Amino acid sequence: MRDWLAHRLSAHIDVDAFLTDERFVAEDGTPVRADTPYRPNTFVWFHRDLAPEAPVPGQVRVVHRDERIVVVDKPAFLSTIPRGKHVRESVVVRMRDQLGLPELTPMHRLDRVTSGLLLMATERRWRGAYQSMFMRPGEVQKTYRALAELRGELSTPVTVRNHLRKQRGILQGEVVSGAEPNAESLVECEGKLPGSDRLGVYRLTPRTGKTHQLRLHMWGLGAPIVGDPLYPEVLDVAVDDFSTPLQLLASELRFRDPVDGLERLFTSDRELPLRNAQ
Repeated sequence: MRDWLAHRLSAHIDVDAFLTDERFVAEDGTPVRADTPYRPNTFVWFHRDLAPEAPVPGQVRVVHRDERIVVVDKPAFLSTIPRGKHVRESVVVRMRDQLGLPELTPMHRLDRVTSGLLLMATERRWRGAYQSMFMRPGEVQKTYRALAELRGELSTPVTVRNHLRKQRGILQGEVVSGAEPNAESLVECEGKLPGSDRLGVYRLTPRTGKTHQLRLHMWGLGAPIVGDPLYPEVLDVAVDDFSTPLQLLASELRFRDPVDGLERLFTSDRELPLRNAQ
């Protein structure tokens, strides 16, 4: 086994040190030793060492918790799920540990730079009902609020419909001209941001859930969201630079509970403008 593990993993970890520390285990939890005979079609488990992660400022606030669901209010810069360079600094890892719920799982996603409400299922047995709810159009009403420049020529309310495409490996999404619309958002201006003559508070109601949909739609209206590192241009922002949060907040979540039929409404207590430690 030592020879096979070294062949497969030595470019990534110190195999001999892992064997000495009994960090390789079989499915039943028994340690894999250097002289264990190699057997094909078996599983070997280990936990890799994680690179240091810069702590993301701000707290994940629990808005609601019951037997089936947890609704949290996340700060900007915190990933929803472990991904890439963000493992410990993710909502899933933080809240599984904090709440003692090892099966806690998000039912939808928020961009890392977006703040606000996230619905999670407490156990595997509840996932299907709530995930299916998000897949059916119109069953979950999400309301966002954003800061963007006030534009005299932009008359609201306005509904934006177009075809959005986001390709893997390319940071920005794009509008595909002439294609059948697959994304729709209602945009309403609620008025000036107090203390500012330039910025307005916009109420955004997505009727579909495409990647970067609201950010692309606001940019297309000539009013990109304040603090956006991708639109209108990609900015070279370090992964540990938390100085400029995107001014986009998932502020309300409303749905009929698929298990007991009760009407649910959850509201974020964060306010615009979002600060870098909210």
